[in-house]
Amino acid sequence: MTAPTVTPPVKALYRIPEAMTLLSLSRSVLYEQIRVGRLRTVRQGRTRLVPATAITAYVTLLEQEAQKGGTR
Repeated sequence: MTAPTVTPPVKALYRIPEAMTLLSLSRSVLYEQIRVGRLRTVRQGRTRLVPATAITAYVTLLEQEAQKGGTR
């Protein structure tokens, strides 16, 4: 069974509140994922932005972890 493909988001960069909405995560959980290195961000001046590629990679990571958990 192949993993479902992730449709890439429309924009190249998302502000934190937009990423929270896209990923259905609270602000604290999103920042924790950033802190531990599971979700990549970039800085533009003082603004932290989440690249669309990082969102896609994060969703893929979650899918892979879910598959590993289901094959026990």
